[in-house]
Amino acid sequence: MELADKVVLLTGAGGGLGREIAKLFAKEGARILASDMTDDGQVVAEEVGGAFIKADLSEPASVNRLAREALKDRGRVDILVNNAGFQHLAPVEEFPEDMWGKMIQVMLTAPFQLIKHLTPAMKETRWGRIINMSSIHGLVASPYKSAYVAAKHGLIGLTKTAALELGPSNITVNAICPAYTRTAIVEKQIRAQAASHGLSEKEVVEKIMLEPMAIKRMIEPEEVAGLALFLASEKAGAITGASYKIDLGWTAR
Repeated sequence: MELADKVVLLTGAGGGLGREIAKLFAKEGARILASDMTDDGQVVAEEVGGAFIKADLSEPASVNRLAREALKDRGRVDILVNNAGFQHLAPVEEFPEDMWGKMIQVMLTAPFQLIKHLTPAMKETRWGRIINMSSIHGLVASPYKSAYVAAKHGLIGLTKTAALELGPSNITVNAICPAYTRTAIVEKQIRAQAASHGLSEKEVVEKIMLEPMAIKRMIEPEEVAGLALFLASEKAGAITGASYKIDLGWTAR
């Protein structure tokens, strides 16, 4: 099995993408530490025979506690998947400042904190994999997503810098940049954009979300999880500092 006995800390484990990553990694022999701010993460942990650590990544102290508990539970973390995230849509001039700060904390600062606290143990074993779930919006922008785009762009910068620093210890750091994936977060976006644009949900998908794509469909969570598995495996030992697009041709223009 690709990940036999590897310890994986997965944030945002209760969501659709987190659940698929947990299932696939567990199938390949990994021991899953599932983290989420809701009890949905515990359901996923039970499904895959892992452990659950409840944490609210919008609170810096909670992130630090998560790192301590993960290390205490297993003694080490071999693979860190920074997957937690959420969306809030608003024009820049109307974007709530507290919401901006919360989104940056969850999707950029929390990954930095976890990398900071978990890499010393990786260095001791001279092996580690860090996978940051960015987004196609880590590479391009869309209206009304200023905080999300800023956080995801920043996450790619963190990925590159950490890759340079941690490479000598045989720790790889990579980002995945999916376009619209069939998850609860995206379904919520569809409803919000339908309301704001006066369109049906079907029209939002076809005219807004899929318009830039060469392949006109949503991405399935299993497709993103498969790439995450590859980046976590021994086969990807020569890949670091990279940002992998799963965008159905969005950025080929």
